[in-house]
Amino acid sequence: MKNIIGIIIAILVLGGLIWFARPNNANTAITASEQNPPVEQQGSLIALETNYDFGSISMAAGEVKYPFKIKNSSREPITINKMYTSCMCTTATLMIGGRQWGPMGMPGHSGIPAINEILAPGREATVDVVFDPAAHGPAGVGKIARAIIIENSAGQPLELNFSALVTP
Repeated sequence: MKNIIGIIIAILVLGGLIWFARPNNANTAITASEQNPPVEQQGSLIALETNYDFGSISMAAGEVKYPFKIKNSSREPITINKMYTSCMCTTATLMIGGRQWGPMGMPGHSGIPAINEILAPGREATVDVVFDPAAHGPAGVGKIARAIIIENSAGQPLELNFSALVTP
């Protein structure tokens, strides 16, 4: 009888651990109406759009590109410290005025130099993102989600996200 009670308790404990360790489903699709308004994130560095869906793209067609717009919505200068991507298949280039930094890639796969560029109050910048659907070879087919992270002096990093359905 003690063994049966012990087994039941062990199953309940294991089930509870699995329940709490399950993946978060926060990566669900964002509707177009949710993408359009400016999104205030982590302080005063905002993105006019934080999620972009390339839709269905072909490996054979090559790289796809998208420009994200960011803005300093505060009354104080913000320093953009670093920018990097979540995967080696993605690069990002920061452009402020006529100057650019990058392309920046994934930490550990390419050097991530400090940018340390000041974005004045009210000024905008562009983050040009390039995704290579062929970077992972045949195993890279299917739904993907990637991120570009911008570390800045306004608080938490600003995260720009994109998704696509990669076909051969």
